[in-house]
Amino acid sequence: MIYPSIDKLLTKVGSKYLLVNLVSKRAIQMKETEYYQMKENEYVSSKEIGKALEEVSKDLIHIKE
Repeated sequence: MIYPSIDKLLTKVGSKYLLVNLVSKRAIQMKETEYYQMKENEYVSSKEIGKALEEVSKDLIHIKE
């Protein structure tokens, strides 16, 4: 099973398009700056994309509309 679930993520972000853009930008930012909003051992994923998805699911990242 994929963590976090797409259904949970879509309740936080309006559409799949916005989710993809948000997560890809955050993953690039993580890779470049090595700044994470949670402690390293709190993440389930080992890759930046998964970590960015986890941050969205925990309401650490928001979209300004």
